[in-house]
Amino acid sequence: MKKRLFLLAIPTFLITAVTISCNKEKPLASESNEITTTKDGHQFILDTLNSRVEWKGYKILKSENTSHFGTIKFESGDVTIKDEKLESGKFVADMNSLTSVDLKDDADQLEKLNGHLKSGDFFEVEKFPTASYEITKITPLAEGDYNTLLDGNLTIKGITKPIAFKANVSVKDGVVSIATEPKDIQREEFGIKFQAPVENGVIKDEVTLQINVKALEKK
Repeated sequence: MKKRLFLLAIPTFLITAVTISCNKEKPLASESNEITTTKDGHQFILDTLNSRVEWKGYKILKSENTSHFGTIKFESGDVTIKDEKLESGKFVADMNSLTSVDLKDDADQLEKLNGHLKSGDFFEVEKFPTASYEITKITPLAEGDYNTLLDGNLTIKGITKPIAFKANVSVKDGVVSIATEPKDIQREEFGIKFQAPVENGVIKDEVTLQINVKALEKK
């Protein structure tokens, strides 16, 4: 394929974020937080149809018009609730579901971009088919737009890094909802280092990730 066909794919990134840890692969590197959460409480199972990671990336030398954004579906996950409060949680993303939403009406470009992002240049999904985020600490927030600070371990391509998200967490009528702030991660820290020729637009290192989760009480 000509390199030009990947130009649009390039900016894209990186994504998501949410994450690529392969549960089937041992981490290549680890700088993880110590897990202080527990499973003491009621378990809620991730509603995979209504949960997703949203991502966005773009080129430094290009305008917002050349940015790309999309989603990644979750494969599995669970949270624990104790005394109506979040106690723990882990979410596993299906990297094969990665797709660009902004190209949904252009089948050819969508296929090229998605294929490039899943290749060895970016997420290498054949080797690392999943990504994960495990909450390691939960801190209530009294001020601002979010009511909770989530510290956790984000794993992408077998590399684990500590990442904190501000989030709004709610527990109501048997449903747990978690919506994080948009958060920039450095893709190169997770081994995603592909670059296009400068004339085609340098790919920004930051990739914005946002996690939206709904979980239902286990019967």
